Amino acid sequence: MPKDILYLLTPGEDPAYPGETFYCPPCAMVEGVLASFPELAAKLDVRRVDWPRPRKEVVAVVGEENQSLPMLLLEDGTSSQHQTGTHRGRAFINERDDILAALSERHGFPKPHP
Repeated sequence: MPKDILYLLTPGEDPAYPGETFYCPPCAMVEGVLASFPELAAKLDVRRVDWPRPRKEVVAVVGEENQSLPMLLLEDGTSSQHQTGTHRGRAFINERDDILAALSERHGFPKPHP
């Protein structure tokens, strides 16, 4: 069954900074929301991607110019008021707050406290 696909950066080494380990702050926030609501997270196809670019799996679905993460690739044929772009007709969201809003709208996650 097709699902929205959520791409997150795996904590690790960024080749631009050899020998140092990092996490992506926007990805970490989304990871925290997923961990807080595992039954809702199960509705998503979550894929973790390593830091080095090009991120081939991401480039394949949204193009090289859109490989910043986190990114929510919407189920084919669907759209959202929060989408930040499309690639070959497929909508995606690559802004953290818009991703969180779409997770609430599309998958029933609670909204962040104002």
